Amino acid sequence: PASIGKGMMVVFSNSLVSDETKHFVADLLSASGQVATIEDEGLMDAVTAVSGSGPAYIFHFIEALTIAAEKAGLPTATAKLLAMQTVYGAASLAAESGEEPGVLRQQVTSPNGTTAAALGVLMGEERLTNLLTEAVEAARLRSIELGK
Repeated sequence: PASIGKGMMVVFSNSLVSDETKHFVADLLSASGQVATIEDEGLMDAVTAVSGSGPAYIFHFIEALTIAAEKAGLPTATAKLLAMQTVYGAASLAAESGEEPGVLRQQVTSPNGTTAAALGVLMGEERLTNLLTEAVEAARLRSIELGK
């Protein structure tokens, strides 16, 4: 994502770094996307696990959604386009709407409809949340190991 100006960079600076330098670094990094600041350097392993590794999670989600679409009978090219555009459109709406993702999810979910049926699978027993939490924790722990 940074290669197309849509990445997520996170910076930490200690008390020895001037405000001028902080702003310079943030401006420099903003050419690659959004820039956030953390106050605790120890959180960089969590940052790595979420936004450093996160694009691969999304790419895999697109792969999995494509496969599911193919298994539902769609041609490969159509399945891939639907998966990519759906993720892109949903992420764009989440970024631009100002609404919380949970509110957006509720807005597109009709009670007892098709989306509700699918969300029952993904959200039942917090399956997707638990899976992503486990994945992020594995990446965070590996980041700690690599930092030693």
